Amino acid sequence: MKPVSLSMRLGITVSVLGALLVVFLAVLAYFALTHELNALSRDSLASKMEQVEHSLSLYTDPGEIRSKPHILLDQVMGHDNLTLTLYDLDNLRTPLLKSGAGMAEPRLELKAARTATDELAYTASTDTAGAKFLTATKLVRLKDGTRVPLLLSVDNAHDQALLSAYLRSTLMALPLLLIFIGLSAWGAVQRGLAPMREFRKVAAMVSTQDLNHRLSVVNMPQELSELAQGINVMLHRLDAGVQQLSQFSDDLAHELRTPINNLMGKAQVTLSRERSVEEYQDVLVSCIEELERVARIVSDMLFLAQVSHPSALAPFETVELADEARKVAEMFALTAQDKRIQLSVIGSARVLGDRLMIQRAISNLLSNALRHCPDGKTVTLLIERGAAQSSLLVSNPGAGIEAQHLPHLFDRFYRVDSSRSRTQGSTGLGLAIVRSIMSLHRGVAEVKSLPGAMTVFRLGFPNPEA
Repeated sequence: MKPVSLSMRLGITVSVLGALLVVFLAVLAYFALTHELNALSRDSLASKMEQVEHSLSLYTDPGEIRSKPHILLDQVMGHDNLTLTLYDLDNLRTPLLKSGAGMAEPRLELKAARTATDELAYTASTDTAGAKFLTATKLVRLKDGTRVPLLLSVDNAHDQALLSAYLRSTLMALPLLLIFIGLSAWGAVQRGLAPMREFRKVAAMVSTQDLNHRLSVVNMPQELSELAQGINVMLHRLDAGVQQLSQFSDDLAHELRTPINNLMGKAQVTLSRERSVEEYQDVLVSCIEELERVARIVSDMLFLAQVSHPSALAPFETVELADEARKVAEMFALTAQDKRIQLSVIGSARVLGDRLMIQRAISNLLSNALRHCPDGKTVTLLIERGAAQSSLLVSNPGAGIEAQHLPHLFDRFYRVDSSRSRTQGSTGLGLAIVRSIMSLHRGVAEVKSLPGAMTVFRLGFPNPEA
């Protein structure tokens, strides 16, 4: 079964909620109208009761009411829906005075007369024909102190007709109103979801070959605008990642092509004719050197892949930079001694990090420093603790690096002197590894160089309490 579309779901939901709201308001209006009509009837009866009560206070006794009823009848004259009934407490069988049909049922009138009190009370009743009456009852004193039950009844036929007309008009208008609500909800949902079509359009055009498409946030609702901005940022990151991966693949293919071509060329030349054992041995030694270079590239690539997935790494620990710098310096002591280079470690600071990775970063920088430092000079490893960062600076008084090369030094496979670096066994990934390690540690890797004077590489670690 095909799932219901989002616009259909929202349209139906809004329509149902709108229909329920309309029905609720219609019912609420019905009860409010009923309540107001009842309140008006009660107020009308109370006002008329005061007038009749005042007129009764002028009568001397019940007999005078029978002989002179016109004063009371004038009170209800012109009110076709109003009935006045008076009883004598000593003889409830026959009313003293009655105008109109009253409550329509004598037993209800007698019951109301018997239960009448000095306080005004209201009684609702319905006759056999379905007509509804509201009756106000009260014991009223005459001039001689005699109390007679007074009943004022109002026929609510007009009110019932008004309520019936309201119900008929509501029932007639309700279907049309619900249809209008449904169509309006459908149109509003379609208009509200119109930006989603732009999402679908862009998603259909995006591919690994083309990540340049972006969502326009002009005149877009705030919620969708935030989503569009998030998607645009995601597409930008994907585009940068794909371009970086493509460039890296090209660089890697270029780097591996040279040793592979060398291996193939040496093998083909060697096999072109018979050679002595010594010649074969020389070729194998040369091939081993090329294979070692390939192995270093692969090893560095695997290390970069590990650094790019920090979730698989062990938790950081407190590391003393001076201790790690001395360990690395000891590993390069023989190399430095061959070139009569002094290694100096100055200062101390503690940082949080992965011990082996920090050693790898220092080792890569120190290896580069020894490779480019003139014989008889000093390579300094200076450790400084600042307010927010602790730094390890590796400096050497070499030939220096031109300014145009500095922004690219930490790029993969970038070399200032390509031929010399390959001859010295460099893979072109050392400084890229350093930058990845520092990124993992939320630090920075920087370089400053003054050609012919000094080159300084800096590793900046955030302080543990910063």
